[in-house]
Amino acid sequence: MMFDKIYEQKLRAKEEIGTYIQPGKAIITPLLAGEPYTLMKQLESMDHLEGNRLFQMFSTRHVLDVSPNKLELISMFLGPYERAAFKEGKIDLLPNHFSDIPKLLKSITTEPVVMAVVSPMDERGYFSLGTNCDHSAAMLPEAGAVILEVNQHMPRTFGENQIHISDVTALIENDQPIPEASGASVQLDKDKRIGEYVAELIHNGDVLQVGFGSIPNAIIDNLKSHRNLTIHTEMIPEKVIELFESGAVTNEHNPFKKGKMTATFAYGSRQLYDFMHENKDIYMLPVHKTNFIGELQSVNNLVTVNAGVEVDFLGQVNAEKVGSTYWSSTGGQADFQLAARISEGGRGVICLHSTAKQDTISKIVPTLNPGTPVTTPKNEVDYIVTEYGMAKLRGKTIRERTKALIAIAHPKFRDELTYTARKMGYLI
Repeated sequence: MMFDKIYEQKLRAKEEIGTYIQPGKAIITPLLAGEPYTLMKQLESMDHLEGNRLFQMFSTRHVLDVSPNKLELISMFLGPYERAAFKEGKIDLLPNHFSDIPKLLKSITTEPVVMAVVSPMDERGYFSLGTNCDHSAAMLPEAGAVILEVNQHMPRTFGENQIHISDVTALIENDQPIPEASGASVQLDKDKRIGEYVAELIHNGDVLQVGFGSIPNAIIDNLKSHRNLTIHTEMIPEKVIELFESGAVTNEHNPFKKGKMTATFAYGSRQLYDFMHENKDIYMLPVHKTNFIGELQSVNNLVTVNAGVEVDFLGQVNAEKVGSTYWSSTGGQADFQLAARISEGGRGVICLHSTAKQDTISKIVPTLNPGTPVTTPKNEVDYIVTEYGMAKLRGKTIRERTKALIAIAHPKFRDELTYTARKMGYLI
């Protein structure tokens, strides 16, 4: 086939990739399973780099060991390895709303190098970004070079995450298994209670955005008897397979692609990746479409579920910093909380345990500490849910919010919180 011949012409050894990366050029990669780590590791040994910047996000591997004069490392959402590296000054963090990343990158880069893991080429000459679409698909038209890591373990998915061989600068082959999420999250009793509360807010026919982890898993466990749900989310969680199998999901009300689940990335086990492979019920979209309020404003009955680290009496949510440690970033939380507010019939939910460190720290606090980022402002917050119940904040005064939040705090902290609220003038 003609495409096979072009493929062979563009196939390179990984050591040859430096030819296509010029000094000063930005390099952009997808997040999680789409990260082309074999290609990225080659950057460490490229002597000609100078003033280059690597934009990565939620990496599953150790950050590169490279001089910042050669290559500045910039994360757009801290994963575990990036979190430690940020604390050590080895990587920087770019504040963002997930939906804005393509626009941000376009404004601060010129003809960047886009590198990504893709599924094998099909008979029409197309590769798929598989588990990803995110910001990387949006940056392809801006790229000065497109370098691919072809991997047979990457599922082929459909949507706006296709790359034709004619648009590829060079490629390598690497058939190591792609990263998987470690084991199923263990559900604590408090997770199960939160899941039950949140499920009460979700009705038949709703459009649902939910992530992954023990609390989202507990929520999904309570949705299998629901019907006619639509999944439009940034991330496809593993548990969504069970919703399909139970008949809860039809995606009938999806304005992005009627009858299909839409998302911008996925991360899970091999079971999830096999479920996604050539699944025509899934349609991948770039993040400036899945998360952008201009696209979401037409979605009715949108229920968004996100996590918080702590919430203060005003309803301000910190979902990024744990104590003095920068833990993650904004991600899509602010995008979807705003979307839920604008949505006709929408509901925005922030979930968190009431305490941390074996019930020694309350996560309902009078005020956020100085230097703590506000991930979701008070005016965007709707429901806060802990294992002790739900606090509906939208439409509530400061006093009403304070009372509602103290009511869902851990009982051992309620008297202290009430005392502080009175001193602050929030309660009388």
